[in-house]
Amino acid sequence: MFGQEIDLLKNYPKSKRDTKGRANVITEADREIARQYGKDFFDGDRTYGYGGFSYFPRFWQPVVPDLKAHFGLNESSSLLDVGCAKGFMLYDLQQMIPGMTLRGLDISRYALENAKEEVKELLTLGNAKALPYEDNSFDVVMSINTIHNLEENECAMALREIERVSRGKSFITVDAYRNDEEKERMMEWALTAKTIMHVDDWKQFFRDNGYTGDFYWFIP
Repeated sequence: MFGQEIDLLKNYPKSKRDTKGRANVITEADREIARQYGKDFFDGDRTYGYGGFSYFPRFWQPVVPDLKAHFGLNESSSLLDVGCAKGFMLYDLQQMIPGMTLRGLDISRYALENAKEEVKELLTLGNAKALPYEDNSFDVVMSINTIHNLEENECAMALREIERVSRGKSFITVDAYRNDEEKERMMEWALTAKTIMHVDDWKQFFRDNGYTGDFYWFIP
């Protein structure tokens, strides 16, 4: 059983990324700062990450209907977001499907302390390598641009954990490339990712680690 390659974020607004410009200014020291996932990463200088991570309805609101349709979500569904940051996606899900059981996990204490107030109590500090939930806890587990921030062996652990806590439905996105040009852009852009592969290698990696959920790629 193998999930499908599907772009569930196709309605998430895309921005034009200056990968060359970023590559020229980013150092390994900057990457180390970014990987602390603190204030610098979320709300500091653009060099270290988002350059300000605030809630805007235009980001996740257009995506939620696609998630709802794809997973058949309703008020009795449960969903976990691994790498939830400040909980913006969970908030928009909560608004569209009131009553749904929602949980989020993130490694960043700063993100959780500065999360959207309406979902703060649903969020937990933790690591994707060891999810603090029982087997088969959630109808759906999502992880957007998160597990690639782990070393390859840890990334495998995270995949197995997502598989363990889900009841069979999941969706992840990871940094990837399909050709040499995309690989060059990816390497210029990547700030926090430690595991970046060709899409075919990712698919094999999913198989090798028993991941049966759906997936797509982040390619700048």
